[in-house]
Amino acid sequence: MTITVRSFAKINLGLRIGAAREDGFHELLTVYQTIGLHDVIGVSVGRGTGIEIQCDDPRVPRDESNTCFRIAEKAMRALGAKARVVIEIGKRLPVQGGLGGASANAVATLLGLERALRKTLPAVDRLRIAAEVGSDLPLFLVGGTVLGVGRGEQVYPLVDLPAMACVVVTPNVGVSTPKAFAAWDRKVGEGLKPSSSEETDAALKRRSSTNLPSTSSASTSSRASASATGKLTASVASDRMNELGRGLSAWLSEPYSSAPSDFFARGGRAENPLLWLVRAGIENDFERVVFPEYPELRDGKRALLSVGAKYASLSGSGSALYGLFSSRAAALRATARLRKQGWAAQATVTLPRRQYWKKFLVSSF
Repeated sequence: MTITVRSFAKINLGLRIGAAREDGFHELLTVYQTIGLHDVIGVSVGRGTGIEIQCDDPRVPRDESNTCFRIAEKAMRALGAKARVVIEIGKRLPVQGGLGGASANAVATLLGLERALRKTLPAVDRLRIAAEVGSDLPLFLVGGTVLGVGRGEQVYPLVDLPAMACVVVTPNVGVSTPKAFAAWDRKVGEGLKPSSSEETDAALKRRSSTNLPSTSSASTSSRASASATGKLTASVASDRMNELGRGLSAWLSEPYSSAPSDFFARGGRAENPLLWLVRAGIENDFERVVFPEYPELRDGKRALLSVGAKYASLSGSGSALYGLFSSRAAALRATARLRKQGWAAQATVTLPRRQYWKKFLVSSF
């Protein structure tokens, strides 16, 4: 029997790049948010040995370089199981898109494999194996709104934010994350001077920017973020990460009802706190180096803002961009307009933790 699960994507609500580490990675601070777009993963086990990857997309590797292959290999060893494993990847998410597709596929494979074998790994072993395979795999073992620190693999569940309409634009380019980090390092060496295109983007965002509350942390998630950011290597970039961490901690300690009046929609209804978070000036550092290299991505962000996005950003290192909208109807209208302009756009919704797991762990559709 084949176990079939959804492999949901993520977006990054802000991403700060810190100092390079001795292991070759960079310190990161980001808020991950799972969304409704997904691939479909099928896992089956049978007599024999070995791992087989099946996928119609020629860009997806079918050898040990595939994250699904690597996590299945580690999981079989940890479970003490012997069988032939077949992993079918129904690819709907872009490759090198910044939506965590390959990482989500791997976690879906792990959980599907457990169900196929009728064996379960302890949660700590799941997280350990996921982190060994890739930096952003562990977030998919949490789902919803997740703080990521370290190289992104240290994850803490945050106050789960309600669902919000979202439009994802996937330009027909692939961005190499290692190359984006290398470009960032060069830019740091040059003093992080903004280009004219970045100044234009900053002007577009001023209309909705504001400051986060400055109160101290009170929640467990907030203490986790403060503790994690306290370990960051001292540098200009890391100082900016620490500032964001303190702002997140302060924001998380505030009850939604205490939001300043300008964060409330007309009619007395509180604005979605997710929009409150992203409108606080949180940005993705990768935009500084990816947009100059790929001007069409900068244009994609501008296109999202022009069709009514309350906030727009690159996800991860790209190439996918997303915009947050006030309603599903607004997102659908924006998607239609973007498609007429030639953009590959899809309307979706952010997935809070409970909905993520409810929809994720299913054996049929």
